[in-house]
Amino acid sequence: MAKVTASNRIERLLEMNRAAELGGGEQRLERQKADGKRTARERVALLLDKDTFEEIDKFVTHRCRDFGMQEQQYPGDGVISGYGRIDGRLVYVFAQDFTVFGGSLSETNARKICKIMDLAMKAGAPVIGLNDSGGARIQEGVVSLAGYADIFLRNTLASGVIPQISAIMGPCAGGAVYSPAITDFIAMVDKTSYMFVTGPDVIKTVTHEEVTKEQLGGAMTHNSTSGVAHFLSHNDEECLLLIRELFSFLPSNNLEEAPRRASSDPWDRVDESLNGIVPAESNIPYDIKDIIHAVVDENYFFEVQEHYAKNIVIGFARLDGRSVGIVANQPAYLAGCLDIAASIKAARFVRFCDAFNIPLITFEDVPGFLPGTNQEFGAIIKHGAKLLYAFAEATVPKVTVITRKAYGGAYCVMASKHIRTDVNFAYPTAEIAVMGPEGAVNIIYKRELSNAEDVERTRAEKVEEFREKFANPYIAAEHGFIDEVIEPRYTRRKLIAALRMLDTKRDSNPPKKHGNIPL
Repeated sequence: MAKVTASNRIERLLEMNRAAELGGGEQRLERQKADGKRTARERVALLLDKDTFEEIDKFVTHRCRDFGMQEQQYPGDGVISGYGRIDGRLVYVFAQDFTVFGGSLSETNARKICKIMDLAMKAGAPVIGLNDSGGARIQEGVVSLAGYADIFLRNTLASGVIPQISAIMGPCAGGAVYSPAITDFIAMVDKTSYMFVTGPDVIKTVTHEEVTKEQLGGAMTHNSTSGVAHFLSHNDEECLLLIRELFSFLPSNNLEEAPRRASSDPWDRVDESLNGIVPAESNIPYDIKDIIHAVVDENYFFEVQEHYAKNIVIGFARLDGRSVGIVANQPAYLAGCLDIAASIKAARFVRFCDAFNIPLITFEDVPGFLPGTNQEFGAIIKHGAKLLYAFAEATVPKVTVITRKAYGGAYCVMASKHIRTDVNFAYPTAEIAVMGPEGAVNIIYKRELSNAEDVERTRAEKVEEFREKFANPYIAAEHGFIDEVIEPRYTRRKLIAALRMLDTKRDSNPPKKHGNIPL
């Protein structure tokens, strides 16, 4: 019998490491690459700073003894887990390995994920999940389902405490979709990732609908139609770099302030182009992003959910080096009306920023809520109330700029003074009223118009009279609902001055277990 030496033991360790790093074997790794996907280990290496990944549970194997599974053991059991750094900051990460049992979730696989989620909560650091899995491991039955539920619970408890980011880099189906759905942001890779609760075959059997995986749950479907996903990337590398960029705007936990970084952009920079962006005519569209880009540090705006509910724009930027969340009506799309999709999109973003101490900047140009039976039957009342609730509940510094229209209930909803917004500015082009001049005149002067000899001329005169008297920012300013009417070119310095003033802001909500947001 050969003598056991220290050298033998080290060699055994190295062999076990090599076996774990091979995943499901060379052939399956090559197949993964042939499908246009990076391996799980390559993804982790691309996501994290070089040589910072520390792996946990590298040698864990499953304990299933049914269906011949005892003869198929792979160290790591189909998920890579551990911690590392992004721009020097601690993050926890797990990456499902599709080359091992199709990345399916087992009892031990789930325990690995739960272990790093527990560590992340203790350390106050984000969790990033790289999903590429065929779902629950069927051979294990209920214990694999229990593993999903264990993860869901941790997702829920971590919500609002540490940022949670999901990348869908392959299949994510059935119960597997609910963990990413609870996390804060979802990034998907075009043509190689998909999410759905029930697949095309089940749908065909039950409803007789014909649909492909891509149509049903592809990256563009969830970025543009369902709104489930927040980011669209074209390959694995782009997806992982996008997550690194997103992370640069986020604090590590809910006890930290929004990140700051040095900026060479003068805080009091004046941009003359802003004076000409908003048209004098209220029915002419313009791109609200032109204002955002002109105002923020280095003109850089990191948009979230770019392809969904385009009538509202959300995303991150920096002002005076500090991370801020931006919510803005988009007059270039549906005239900037609020509808169901826009309300939900913005409400969730506002609540995220509030949970993680990121100040909110609102650019408002909203003619009201989108009319129509589809909206009313779809519960626009309830969904619009979500955005109202989110802004009212938020205690972070809040600053609003009304660039043009601010009509009716939508004026109230979009971070108005009345729901605890700290500083409210308006451009001279702002129109703050119950409704637009045309609609108001038709109601107020209905009898007079019906008796007029020249109805159109009378209506035009009354519209101009109403616009001059009410459709401006000065009535609201007289009541203190607008703190200052500003010249657009000074927007940047006004916002930064307000944020500096609010740097030590402290506000809170009444003691309670939690509110009951209109879900």
